[in-house]
Amino acid sequence: MPMKYVCCLAMLLLAGPSLRAEVPSAVAIKDAHVVTVSGAELVKATVLLRDGLIQDVGVNLSVPPDAWVIDGTGLTVYPGFIDGLSTWGIPAAAAPAPASGSAAAQTSAAPAAPRSHGPEDRPQTYSFERAADLVNPSDSRLEAARAAGFTTSATFPNRGILEGLGAMVDLAGQRGRDMVILQPIGQQIVFRTGGFGSRTGFPASLMGNISYVRQLYLDLGQYKEAKQIYASHPSGNRRPEYDHDLEGLAESPRILLPASEAQQIDRMLSFGNELKTPFVLYGLHEAYRRVDQLKQANVPLLVSLKWPEKPKDADPNDIPNYRELEMRAKAPAVPGMLAKAGVKFAFYSDGVNTAPELKKAVKKAIDTGLSRADAVRALTLGVAEMYGVSDRLGTIEKGKIANLVVMKGEAFEDKTTIEYVFIDGKEFKPSKEAQQGPPRGSGAEQKPNPTDGDANGGGTN
Repeated sequence: MPMKYVCCLAMLLLAGPSLRAEVPSAVAIKDAHVVTVSGAELVKATVLLRDGLIQDVGVNLSVPPDAWVIDGTGLTVYPGFIDGLSTWGIPAAAAPAPASGSAAAQTSAAPAAPRSHGPEDRPQTYSFERAADLVNPSDSRLEAARAAGFTTSATFPNRGILEGLGAMVDLAGQRGRDMVILQPIGQQIVFRTGGFGSRTGFPASLMGNISYVRQLYLDLGQYKEAKQIYASHPSGNRRPEYDHDLEGLAESPRILLPASEAQQIDRMLSFGNELKTPFVLYGLHEAYRRVDQLKQANVPLLVSLKWPEKPKDADPNDIPNYRELEMRAKAPAVPGMLAKAGVKFAFYSDGVNTAPELKKAVKKAIDTGLSRADAVRALTLGVAEMYGVSDRLGTIEKGKIANLVVMKGEAFEDKTTIEYVFIDGKEFKPSKEAQQGPPRGSGAEQKPNPTDGDANGGGTN
């Protein structure tokens, strides 16, 4: 190669970093329709982002010269959507161990759970696990979630009855630790009545699950009392034994209890009060039977977006009963009923993982009585308030985390496209393919919930 070409090549290589486009120090979305959620909607307004935060929002804002300007004409800016309960961010979240003796049990890489003979064995208790230690930006579901407008998730581990400490996480980051906004945010409880270990082990029934959780909280009360007594009078007293299961419970600011059907709602309202700890109900598909009771109870509610429907592989000879048909018809109307009654609630994905399915699920609630404004709130400020992070997420306000979704068209409409997603001020542009979802028949559509078949349902995926 002639020397002059070698020299030119060397100069280009040395200049490489300076030739790359620099990350803008600020971003201004100018002349857009801004849905703040916390206040009035703004027409032809500007949202200014800097250093991962919303620096300012308003009409006639001055755009700094160092800002990358996005022409917001014809675009609508919403706060980034927040999933109220999922495993997003935890790659290959653990499904419940299969039933002993099944084909799945024989091929599963996970070791079979040892048989539990009683509560002293602490069966299916993972209260000490932290989602904050498990999240990783490599989770393949994050791209699809962002393509649906989600920037954040209340993420929980997914194994056992007491599943572990959840965390509020952003759906992007260089490392798992970069994703964590707040932890712990609570402890999810799933009642499992089979499908792990031996069916004859404890607890193998719904009553056994409930009594087991009750016993754990009784143990927690004694554990706290013993620690307080020892802290006041350590001299001459034996120190209490450290218990990491109970420490996980003690650290949980709230618990999440499954309550999809009407009788489960009744049961969990009573059970939550008995445990004397703040609690959230999740599921709520049959809440149309209990709107007045839920309003009186005044507890936070998470409504599943996985509406009940006829299974795709259902036996044509299997005729559903009237109650099943009623729930399929009325469950999507629950959010509208709750909003009309003044009951606060939020949404969670519950295994609905693709952008088209998530949009379709929310649109179904809107078509059966929920206003678009209330739907947006249930995916933004409603979730943020429930988990105590409304001071940093859920609305478009000065000083909050720069998590935004910028759309062409109104949220949840079929023809609406997502042009930009910002997470911690970093821009993501969802592909057309991600917004359309995987091709039908590819096997990548909505996957079954790993907790389906549990006594109370409503697990996460």
